[in-house]
Amino acid sequence: MTTPPPATARSWLREHSELGVCVLLLALGVLVLTDALTMDVDITQRGPVGPRTVPVVVGAGLLVVAVLLAVDVLRGGRGEAEGGEDVDLAEPADRRTVALLTGVFLAFAVLIGPLGFPISGALLFWGSAYALGSRHYDRDPLIAAGLSLVTYFVFDNLLGVPLPGGPLMGVL
Repeated sequence: MTTPPPATARSWLREHSELGVCVLLLALGVLVLTDALTMDVDITQRGPVGPRTVPVVVGAGLLVVAVLLAVDVLRGGRGEAEGGEDVDLAEPADRRTVALLTGVFLAFAVLIGPLGFPISGALLFWGSAYALGSRHYDRDPLIAAGLSLVTYFVFDNLLGVPLPGGPLMGVL
């Protein structure tokens, strides 16, 4: 009967490689919390929730997930290898779709200043739908325009985040 070779530190780390993700999540959580807690906040700008609330919740969530994942890994839990269940890994990437989406996002970044969010957002939503394969030429522009207007109103009016209105500034 042979005895297994002693586990070295390198082999132990290889068997527990998910701990690297834990360290990354922990560092990210500390960074987000540090940034949120050292944020300069004018008391007159604070609403009932304040600008620190969401970053503190996200940072705390990252720390909790990092600790829970580390405990799971140290207890023997392992992530399953990617099986590519609905993706054929032998096929090459769809470069056309990636190029179209890249072009749509770059056009949005260029056009948001002169055209404003409602128009450039509608072009972003319609262009993304087109790049991802939707070919409903009568329906997609209407949905994109509606989604862009709803997004504009939610951010501009309800959340108080000013978005550029462009030529529609006086109309909206």
